[in-house]
Amino acid sequence: MKKLMIGNQAIARGAYEAGVTVAAAYPGTPSTEIVDGFSKFEGVYAEWSPNEKVALEVGFGASLGGARTLVTMKHVGVNVAADPLYTMSYTGVTGGVVLVSADDPGMHSSQNEQDNRGYGKFAKLLVIEPSDSQEALDFTREAFDLSEEFDSPVMLRVTTRLCHSQSLVEEGVKQDVPLKEYKKNEAKYVMLPGFARLRHIEVEKRMDRLRDYVETSPLNRVEWGDRSIGIITSGIPYQYIKEVLPEASVLKLATVNPLPEKLIRDFAAKVEKLYVIEELEPVIEEQLKAWGLDVTGKDLLPIIGEYSPELLEQVLVGRTAEPPYTLEGSIPGRPPLLCPGCPHRAVFHILNKKKLTVAGDIGCYTLGALKPLGAMDSTLCMGASIGTAMGMEKARGIEGSRKTVAVIGDSTFIHSGITPLIDVVYNQGNTTVIILDNSTTAMTGHQDHPGTGVTIQKAEAPKLDLEAMVKAIGIRRVTAVDPINIKELEKVIMEELAFEGPSVIIAVRPCALIDSNKYPPLVVEKDKCKACKACIKIGCTGMYWVEEEKLAYINPDLCIGCGLCVEICKFDAVVERAVM
Repeated sequence: MKKLMIGNQAIARGAYEAGVTVAAAYPGTPSTEIVDGFSKFEGVYAEWSPNEKVALEVGFGASLGGARTLVTMKHVGVNVAADPLYTMSYTGVTGGVVLVSADDPGMHSSQNEQDNRGYGKFAKLLVIEPSDSQEALDFTREAFDLSEEFDSPVMLRVTTRLCHSQSLVEEGVKQDVPLKEYKKNEAKYVMLPGFARLRHIEVEKRMDRLRDYVETSPLNRVEWGDRSIGIITSGIPYQYIKEVLPEASVLKLATVNPLPEKLIRDFAAKVEKLYVIEELEPVIEEQLKAWGLDVTGKDLLPIIGEYSPELLEQVLVGRTAEPPYTLEGSIPGRPPLLCPGCPHRAVFHILNKKKLTVAGDIGCYTLGALKPLGAMDSTLCMGASIGTAMGMEKARGIEGSRKTVAVIGDSTFIHSGITPLIDVVYNQGNTTVIILDNSTTAMTGHQDHPGTGVTIQKAEAPKLDLEAMVKAIGIRRVTAVDPINIKELEKVIMEELAFEGPSVIIAVRPCALIDSNKYPPLVVEKDKCKACKACIKIGCTGMYWVEEEKLAYINPDLCIGCGLCVEICKFDAVVERAVM
């Protein structure tokens, strides 16, 4: 029986069928659903790790202990995990390890657009790329066998379009894979330089064996058609090619590192014009050109952004596709905004009001950079806000630090904000850090973390006390405040900026989408409203302005009654809505 599955569900199912018993991840779009889904199978262990580096280290340990292990993350997460990843290529595995890198062409929810096939080349790993949900399941199963056969982690590279689109999948039967025996082997697993030099030799031998394997791997296939056009492709672009040029001859690659040179040369020799269609970087194309093959790729197609059938039809066929539908009129723009009742809104309102320089971080609160709040000056990567603020202080002196704050979410602080805060203490910084504690990893779908006291499998766990931990680091001034109490929030921020020395403010209120408190609905009383628009300037999507009436309104279907607009209004025009 076949089922519709998104690619992430299929990967989770494939890992389960492969006999995986341990999975670790840090949530990050577009990868989040993989380990979340895997955690629901019987007889397995899954965890949300504090960050991707820890997740891969847990995977290494589980493999060392003899278990097949799945580790998943979004593409930028592999940057965090790169340190153990490169050395795991040297150590190899006991139980098979598959690392899923979920890349994000088009940057639907990411700060950059990197192509992680490059990690395969530089870390010397087998990289496999599926093209639909069935392949996501099948290739995941196969990847664990290959990991153990070649004594190496295997990277499964997927993209947003595969992760979140559905296709039919036929499930298989779960393999019974016994735990492998643990054997002490310091020459293989203790990477002192003397041992590592010997392991590097083994890595190069493995790459030679992999080059032989990919030439005849059943994962790669040739689909002969019109030989005037030959296309080499992989991943989701294969689906677009089959839609746009169904008659073309296609070499569909699943193994994108190492590449099968003999297979590619044989295919190239039998077609008149050779193209490479790949997202994003010219990884395949550059290797073909290095082999001396005449190939067309990025000279026609962009190196930026996600591909689509319409793009390929225009570039390869010279035909502009008709839009599938049209609208009679234009629709207004809809930029991403914080949710109605979001507790972060009050913080950014005050930071903007005080014209402070704000070093921001990665999370849904990054939207505080957008108008009308406009209260963020930088966002680099997970955990960078604190180090950025520290650097600003050291560049501009103590007076500059009085105008600069770092803002970071609770999950992001646990991920990679602790060490830069230690740096602030150790190097005698004067930085004020605001931890936006909304009791969840909100941006990726409300996953738990060590500060929530609940594991991925919904077991109770010790709840990390952020205030106690910050004090243990050496921060002496720590203040917790409800951000909706905006007068108190403003007072605390200004006091901490005036203080000489580092300090932390913890703005504590649950995400509006998980807040179980019931707040009374609100309404604007027309006779009291003075049309000052103060409530509109906070950017709450539960409020709107009617210019003809010079009046603010609250949408009862969106308002959660958080009370921020009550605090903002100087004329007491926002009141509880009478319940009929």
